[in-house]
Amino acid sequence: MIVIVDYGMGNLRSVEKAFVKLGYETCLVSDTASVARANKLVVPGVGAFGDAMKGLAARGLTEPLRQYAQSGRPMLGICLGMQIFFEHSEEDPGIKGLGIMRGCVKRFRMTDLKIPHMGWNNIIITTSSRLLADLGTLNGGTAPKSEPYVYFVHSYYVAPDDPAVIAATADYGIRFAAAVESGAVMGTQFHPEKSQAVGLKILKNFARL
Repeated sequence: MIVIVDYGMGNLRSVEKAFVKLGYETCLVSDTASVARANKLVVPGVGAFGDAMKGLAARGLTEPLRQYAQSGRPMLGICLGMQIFFEHSEEDPGIKGLGIMRGCVKRFRMTDLKIPHMGWNNIIITTSSRLLADLGTLNGGTAPKSEPYVYFVHSYYVAPDDPAVIAATADYGIRFAAAVESGAVMGTQFHPEKSQAVGLKILKNFARL
């Protein structure tokens, strides 16, 4: 069972449909007891950092998510869902994130490229990753094994204090963290549910942990 956290922020149904397409049972939850019981937890999200943290707080989910992250059970954050794993964001200064990973969320500041960064972009897998394993055969030979293409929509990116948690990077004016992985806690800045075969493989990797 894949438990997807509903805290009022975005792309729940598309994430749910992707797991169902892969043959996995899913459950949308917004209560603390369901989070505590989950064996695999997904935190999606589209929107603003501050609104996300307020949505979690209103449902009493802030501390249960922190406790879940310490349990060793698989946990996946997608886009904004990954950003709130970190301590704070330039999007909403003064609002604390979950602090599951140390670091901050920064805004793209380029003047020669469109913001948000939107569309297909290759990622460079930088370390051995269970989440990003075995993606090389899914690009039709158009990219090296370690550089699959995925779909992004974002104006902010995470900047971990510990570079060892960066599982993949991407380039858009600057090189930024496209995926993170620390033990069983994982996250993608891109949207695997919108990334066709590569994204489905990533979600399958998570579901099979």
